[in-house]
Parts: sequence; structure tokens; C-alpha cells
Amino acid sequence: MLAKPRFHQQGFTLLEIMVAVAIFTLIGLASNSVLNRVLDGDEVSQEKFAELQRLQRIMLTIERDVLQASARAVRVEGQKNETVLRGGENFLDSEADGIGFVRAGWQNPQLMLPRSTLQAVGYRLQEGRLEKVYFNYVDNVVGAEPRVKVLLENVEDFQIEYYLRPKRDAGDTSNWGDSYSGTELPRAVAFIITVEGFGRIRREFEMASGGPA
Repeated sequence: MLAKPRFHQQGFTLLEIMVAVAIFTLIGLASNSVLNRVLDGDEVSQEKFAELQRLQRIMLTIERDVLQASARAVRVEGQKNETVLRGGENFLDSEADGIGFVRAGWQNPQLMLPRSTLQAVGYRLQEGRLEKVYFNYVDNVVGAEPRVKVLLENVEDFQIEYYLRPKRDAGDTSNWGDSYSGTELPRAVAFIITVEGFGRIRREFEMASGGPA
């Protein structure tokens, strides 16, 4: 009878197993590192996107107020006043520029609230925060304190420029100025906000009653 062939089974040696484990470990570490970087990058992107959306909402708030600006003067300390818009350095206790005016369009359905649809508003910079200040009444009692709403933090600078109405009789062709105080609205205003992480942002808004272009 013919002898049956013998099959010899050969397994992995201890050295081969250790090498394989080491390779898989290195692959796992590398994959984990790549995954962590992707997740960190995605988190940073989401945070930046959220900050950008908030910045856009703030610009829409400013745009709404400016486009609804009204040529309405506000009494100062109870005294009659002819100025409808005022702005410049340190105005409203701002650490940079500040601006104040009256806007229309403040919702008051069927005039049920004890106020008008006009609102005195202002913008300023304090301690790195862009703030909106406002009053419930246009002509407030003496000593009334404004309400304050923080719009944006980490603001490095806040500047406002005003496109001035030309004086036709004098042939004045001046354009942008850094301060304003007048009985008429300027033709346009520019808000320049420097925000940490975004840099310098400039938005120009035409005033609703700012005279001819």
C-alpha cells in the first residue's frame, strides 16, 4: 500500500505576529490622528460659520435701522433740539465712534403699547463690545437711561463715515466725513467694524431721506 502524504501545517512565528501587530497599531494611530484633525477642522469651520451668520444678522439689524432713519429731532435734557442725526468720536460714551438718530417702523400693532412707532437708537463701542442703545420713547424725561443690547464681542475698532450733502451754492463736492451733526440726514453712512478673526468690514447704507444723489 502506498503511504499517505503528510501535510505539515506552518503557523506564524511570534516575530511575525509582533510585526503585524506593530503595523496595525501604527495604521490605527495614523488613522486616529487624521480623524481627530478632520473633526477639529470641522468644529472650527462650524464655529466660524456660526460667527459669520451672527455678523450677517448684526449687519441686517444696522441696515434696517439706517434705512428707516427719520428726520426727527430728539429733545436733549428736555430742551428743544433741531439735530436729527449726530455722530463722531466718543459720542454716546463710545470708546471709538458713536452715532445716534431716530428710526421709524418700530412695530406697535394698533398702537396698543404706550409708545409711538418711532425709536431713538444709537451704536457705540465699549470694552470690545459693539452695543446698540435705545429708548422706549423718543423724547425721554431728564435723566432717563438708555437700554443696552450687546450685538457683537471681540470688536477691535468701530468707525462711522458720513457722505455729506453737497452745498450747491458753494460748489462743495466733499464726500465722506468722519463726523456729522445736522438738521438733515446725510446722504449715506458707512459702518466700518474691525472684528477679531474677520478683519476690517465696511458696509455703506444710503439714508432714506438723505437728499438727492
